[in-house]
Amino acid sequence: MIEAAVAAIRAGKPVVFPADTVYGLGTTPYRPEPVERLARLKGRDVFQPTALMAAHVDMLFECVPELRGRSGKIVSALLPGPYTLVLPNPARRYRWMTGTRPDTIGVRVPELSGPGAELLARVGAVAATSANAHGGGDARRLDDVPEEIRKACAAVVDGGELPGTASTVIDFTGAEPVVLREGAAPSSEALEPVRELGRVPSR
Repeated sequence: MIEAAVAAIRAGKPVVFPADTVYGLGTTPYRPEPVERLARLKGRDVFQPTALMAAHVDMLFECVPELRGRSGKIVSALLPGPYTLVLPNPARRYRWMTGTRPDTIGVRVPELSGPGAELLARVGAVAATSANAHGGGDARRLDDVPEEIRKACAAVVDGGELPGTASTVIDFTGAEPVVLREGAAPSSEALEPVRELGRVPSR
């Protein structure tokens, strides 16, 4: 199961996998076509941002070396954890994942165990989005993933039942943090340690 999923991701094919919050769709983040395929599979606009999910913080910094200074401190304070952080992306890396804001990027480093952890450790990083139809409910169990999505994926990894609430999304690219989505962890738990770092500068 893991071997097939690793091979599929490396080949740029979509995979259903268990994240720390809900089931996700993942593929290689390093080329535009696989990421666009994820969007089409969900039935959403290809210009909607897709998160970069890394196996660990050091891997995230390797993928986006510009996450230094205040951005790096925010990452180190909040990740790994159930957050998606929107951060400055001055080099405009992964333009096929950043939607209409190429100078920003959404990043995740989940706290994983079991097959999800093994998969992510093997591939290092994935382009990740929730394994549901656009606008549909999040998948707590593999059976909650729409059948048409499962059938269209090159591999499906079963991680049992998950918490079922997607990550909390916070935009740190402006003068003040903006909570874009309340999710698996209260945003207040993320904003408090960030306030201790001082005012977040604009990008």
